[in-house]
Amino acid sequence: MFHEKFYLDTILSLEDDAITIVDTNQQVLFWNAAAVQTYNIDQSAILHQPITNYFHSDDLIVLQVLASREPVKNTYHQPREDKHVVINAAPVYNENQELVGAASIERDVTQIVKLNNNLETTAAELNELRQRVNMNHEETPFSKLKGKSLSLQQTIQIARKAAKTTATTLILGESGTGKEICARAIHEASNRKNGPFVPVNCGAIPSALFESELLGYEGGSFTGAEKNGKAGKIEMADGGTLFLDEVGELPLDMQVKLLRVLQENRIYRIGDSTGRKVDVRFVAATNQNLIQLMEDKEFRSDLFYRLNVIQLTMPPLRERIDDIPGLVRLFLKQFAIQHQVPTPEMKQDAIHILLEYNWPGNVRELRNFIERIVILSEKPFIVKQDVLDYFPNPALQQNRIVPETSHLLPQEKAAMEKDRIAKMLKKTNGNKALTAKKLGISRMTLYNKIKKYGIL
Repeated sequence: MFHEKFYLDTILSLEDDAITIVDTNQQVLFWNAAAVQTYNIDQSAILHQPITNYFHSDDLIVLQVLASREPVKNTYHQPREDKHVVINAAPVYNENQELVGAASIERDVTQIVKLNNNLETTAAELNELRQRVNMNHEETPFSKLKGKSLSLQQTIQIARKAAKTTATTLILGESGTGKEICARAIHEASNRKNGPFVPVNCGAIPSALFESELLGYEGGSFTGAEKNGKAGKIEMADGGTLFLDEVGELPLDMQVKLLRVLQENRIYRIGDSTGRKVDVRFVAATNQNLIQLMEDKEFRSDLFYRLNVIQLTMPPLRERIDDIPGLVRLFLKQFAIQHQVPTPEMKQDAIHILLEYNWPGNVRELRNFIERIVILSEKPFIVKQDVLDYFPNPALQQNRIVPETSHLLPQEKAAMEKDRIAKMLKKTNGNKALTAKKLGISRMTLYNKIKKYGIL
């Protein structure tokens, strides 16, 4: 009988599937080489130890079998986040039909599951491409402005009318509402669509360089100038559209020169007294209150009226919250494809949190948040807690979403922080780099907190 045990141990060690045997005290009696390879836990570490030291009791089929005394067959199971297995398990009885333990055989199908997820993602991409091919005739430049809310559709309606003309257009709206996307759509829907679209961020140009950037210069006009001169942005947009973003940042002396271009359709490079004709359609945008700037003598009223032939306003996201679920689904799909991961689904409780947030950064902020959560969550489903975990804390505090811990005393907050770090370490199987990433803190900060709280 003694020799038979060695024979049996050798046979079981050669099995490609992970084999686990526990006794009625949940201590591990057998852990074969395949189990070591599957879970990266050495036999010397786990044998004769409670299996719950390494796995959550709720995640163990072998313990469920031990409790129910009912075998399971060909059952899919995910004992850890990074493992997928198909399991067979059964109770073990002695010669007196007394329960002495339970045994499980687990086949690692992690790679098969990942391959299936990749195939699903590829299939979704192919389906999306097929839909694009089939619906190309329905696509318009304004399709890039996503949303069905009344406020957005009213803006698009005005923009469509503006696109049919060459009138200067002023787009108002907060940062992140899509002013440049709207400007590009106006250009692409106009008869100038084959001409250049030249964007200029007026807030990013130093005051001393405005004239040379917008109007250009003749060769030899100043020290360091290019020998043959250089065309400015306005000249580069000849035959197309010039988009002046953050036009409220234009210095007053440059406003005078821009007004002259608008009146004469002629530009004067630095060093050129004769000028040259240009055919440019001007679209300007700002998130500032130009009326207030005019009252403060910081923006010329004659330039304002020249730019304000057609005015439209991009609505802030908080005024079209009905568009948020659709935008979330769109961004989830886009970033899942971009980062080559399965497209996650956002649950209703998570979307509800997003609907309550004020979105000071508008669509740009929502887009950036969805990209962050796609990269960091690595989950098929995104729930409320995930949104709270990955949202920047200052934004939560300044708006209506307030963590439930905000009223707690410092020592209670410390206890909750310690608990959260410990749970995340367990969830990542002790991977500190991944834990820090998921918690949104640096690795050094994590190390300091582990030391501070005495987390093992």
